[in-house]
Amino acid sequence: MVIRARAGDLEAYELLVARHTASAYRTAVLLGAGSDAEDVIQEAFVKGYRKLSRYRGESSFRSWLLAIVSNETRNLHRSRSRRDGLVLRAAAASPKSEIAEDDAVAGVLAAERRAALVQALRLLPAKDREVIVCRFFLDLSEDETGTMLGWPRGTVKSRTSRALVKLRGLLQVEEVRHG
Repeated sequence: MVIRARAGDLEAYELLVARHTASAYRTAVLLGAGSDAEDVIQEAFVKGYRKLSRYRGESSFRSWLLAIVSNETRNLHRSRSRRDGLVLRAAAASPKSEIAEDDAVAGVLAAERRAALVQALRLLPAKDREVIVCRFFLDLSEDETGTMLGWPRGTVKSRTSRALVKLRGLLQVEEVRHG
């Protein structure tokens, strides 16, 4: 499909967009685009189409596209901070279940843990947040993460390790604060 899209076949590119929209959206949200995630991915898909001739096939199309989404999300953060200094916004899903009392309690606890994780992620520096999102939320390999972020594999490994240490520390502080 990539070859067809590079040759100008819009239907092939539409299929690529359909295939990768969910992971692109998830990437934008997890990297802090929040309610602007749809705008970010739309811009990323437009830029991806314009720059399709630059895709060399050295990595998967998905990781190449997610790198564009990541860059667009960074651009959003820069414009936000220049414009009004807003703090990163992240979307947090809340489970809605009416199954049983035990499930309801488990859902509340899961939502609290998820909220604590999102809050801790917000406190991490951008590069630490990005590597954790890529590796654990998007389930990208070290090589795909490196492609997406433009880092060598060794950098991905070391930054992942350091970011996890920081995240664990933040989660422990949050746990002590809330008992």
